[in-house]
Amino acid sequence: MPSDEIAPSAIAKVKVQKTDSIAPSSDSVVVEEPLEIRIKRGESEEQLGITMRTPGNDLELAAGFLWGEGFLKNADELLSVKVCADKSLSLRQRANVVIAEVRGDAEESVRVLERRFTITSACGVCGSTNISDLHKRGVSSVSGTTHSNHDLASMALLLDGRQRIFEKTGGLHAALLINPAGEPVWVREDVGRHNAVDKVIGAALMAGNIPLSNWTLVVSGRIGYELVQKSICAGVSAIVGVSAPTSLAIELAADFNLTLLAFARKGVAKQYAPFVNLSESKE
Repeated sequence: MPSDEIAPSAIAKVKVQKTDSIAPSSDSVVVEEPLEIRIKRGESEEQLGITMRTPGNDLELAAGFLWGEGFLKNADELLSVKVCADKSLSLRQRANVVIAEVRGDAEESVRVLERRFTITSACGVCGSTNISDLHKRGVSSVSGTTHSNHDLASMALLLDGRQRIFEKTGGLHAALLINPAGEPVWVREDVGRHNAVDKVIGAALMAGNIPLSNWTLVVSGRIGYELVQKSICAGVSAIVGVSAPTSLAIELAADFNLTLLAFARKGVAKQYAPFVNLSESKE
C-alpha cells in the first residue's frame, strides 16, 4: 500500500508465501484505490460520487462517467477535468480526487441522483437499471454497424497483447474502442468493468469523437446492463464481449439498435437478441 506521500500507481509489489514452498517470494497485484469525482459549476463544487478503481486515466474515467450518466448533453459543456490541487491534502489524497468543471448554464441531469453515493468496482450506479430511463433522457437509438458478425467476433482478438496491466497482475477488466475502419484506438484497464468503459468513452469524449457512430466496443468480460447503457449513450454501434450477456443487457441493446455479440472466442461469437414467441405476436 503506498504511503500518503506517494501517488498511487496501477501495480503494487507484494510478498507471497506459496503453500507448497518454504521460501517467500514477491508478486505484482493490481491496485484498487477510491476515486472521488467532484462536479464544479461556477463557484459551486460538490461531490458526485466515489468509485473504487485502478489508478490511471482518471480524468477520462470522470469524463466518461459524466457523459454516461447524463450530466453532459454536449461535449462542449465539459470545460475541464483536473486532479485536485488542494495543498492541504497529501499527494496520495490529491491523486484520488478529480474535479470536472462544467459550464454554468449546463442543464442538470434529467435523472436526479443522490449526490453522495458510492459506486463499487463491480457494478454501475444503483438505480440505472430501467430502460425507460434512457428514453426519458432523450437518448436516441444508435446507428447500425456496417461490420459483419464475423468481423465483429474477430475484433475481440485485438485485445491480445494490449492488456498491459493484466499481463503482469491478472484479475482486472479491459475495454477497447475500435474505429469504423476496424482499427483499435483506445484500450483501458480497471478492476471495474464499468470503469474501464468509462475510461475509453471519456477518452473519446475528450478527443471530440462522440457520438461513436459505427465504432465497436470490445470488453474482456461479462456484458451487463450498465455497459450497454454507457455504449448507447456514447453512440457505439456494436458491443462485443468475451463472456456472457445478461437478459436486461440484451433487451436494452435491441431497444436501441445496438448489435450485441458475446462469448467471443478465437474469432467466433454469438449474436444475442430478445426471444420473440411468434405464435403470441400474431393478432
